[in-house]
Amino acid sequence: MEITKITSKHQATVPAEIRAALGLKAGDAIEWVVDDAGVARVRKATALDLLYLKGIDRSLAEEWLSDADMDAWREL
Repeated sequence: MEITKITSKHQATVPAEIRAALGLKAGDAIEWVVDDAGVARVRKATALDLLYLKGIDRSLAEEWLSDADMDAWREL
């Protein structure tokens, strides 16, 4: 088990042992998943993960950010 502290900017250092185990290097993206029990898992994000997320972001931005959508959500 490795323990790190969160800085005032909400950053934490990934310990060397964890970086080595996940094959992380500077510039890599990591994915955080928190389950219902409050347990967080972290893994190295793959290029496919990033492309998928960018695609979803782009399609949702085009589909859900119209003035009509904003009006409909405002009343909920």
